Amino acid sequence: MPVLRSPARRLAAGGLVVVVLLVLVWFLTAYQLFADPEQTQPHQADAVIMLGGASSERLPVARDLVEAGNAPVLAISHTRSAGNVLADGVCDYPGVIPFALECFEPATLDTRGEAAAIGNLVKEKGWHSVIVVTSRYHATRARTLITQCTTAKVQMIVSEPKLSPAGWLRRFIIESGGLIDARLHPACPEPVQ
Repeated sequence: MPVLRSPARRLAAGGLVVVVLLVLVWFLTAYQLFADPEQTQPHQADAVIMLGGASSERLPVARDLVEAGNAPVLAISHTRSAGNVLADGVCDYPGVIPFALECFEPATLDTRGEAAAIGNLVKEKGWHSVIVVTSRYHATRARTLITQCTTAKVQMIVSEPKLSPAGWLRRFIIESGGLIDARLHPACPEPVQ
């Protein structure tokens, strides 16, 4: 004789299946957005902009792009934070690099503040195209915020973080929340022109 499940057990089992499917869909979407973000081969631009944080990973990529002739200027987010020591050192001693340097200090030490500062810098310098360097997991959210603050062409180039699987999962959660917030609350009411 077949075992009959109570309606409550069937409902709980169905609910569990839905939750597992939703988590799986979120994880696959997060992987695509944060571990495999949209990026292009860099084209000639007015400046390479390195976002603050993880400077030991981001600064070499940004320098290589300028040295390869992709842009005549390196712009660095000067945050005076623990994760930005190398980049802050370049800003504090600009003679250490053999090309034009622009250091900017965002009003707030987050991507939202950097996006607004980039919008203002692009307008001030008359730039039409920029290459932005950030960590792979951060590129999608950074592009979203920066394009809310400037009409310049924004090319995203990623540096490669060294994260464990747990570190990637943490970044997926943080970046998912940040991307939702960026969509709901733009960094700039309209792009600086």
